[in-house]
Amino acid sequence: MSSTRSRNGWVVWLTFLIGLLLSVWPTLPFMEIFRPLWLALLLAFWTLNLPHKVGMTTAFVLGLAEDVLYGTLLGQNALVLTLITFLVLSLQQRLRMFPMWQQSLVILVIFGLAQLVQLWLSALTGNRQPTLALVWPAVISALLWPWISFALRGLRRRLSIN
Repeated sequence: MSSTRSRNGWVVWLTFLIGLLLSVWPTLPFMEIFRPLWLALLLAFWTLNLPHKVGMTTAFVLGLAEDVLYGTLLGQNALVLTLITFLVLSLQQRLRMFPMWQQSLVILVIFGLAQLVQLWLSALTGNRQPTLALVWPAVISALLWPWISFALRGLRRRLSIN
């Protein structure tokens, strides 16, 4: 019986590091509202394709790292990323069989729900004025989903990440 070893798992963590950097990369003030949810996109992809490696714990740790980077209430982004991971894990078997356009629609709904939870938490803490413009990142992320998915799927095949 051959043992299955994790191959090139460091690439997954490298993509998460890049996602964290893209999340805080400076942009023009009017473009801030359209910033994609980079870390959530990467987390959704790796959760969908490597559910035995990337899960709720990973989402919580990355959310805490994002909380520290943004300077928000500790646990706020951790809750949102954990919610996204839970929903992706719940729908994982179905999502893998959907065509890409349907995956994008499901990602739009999942990220939209997560952004509404983020809006609710921001309103409760008084950090931000409640506005539905917070849903724009979910739309942009859903539009980017096919590109991110194809790129990371190619990377996964080329480097034999399992």
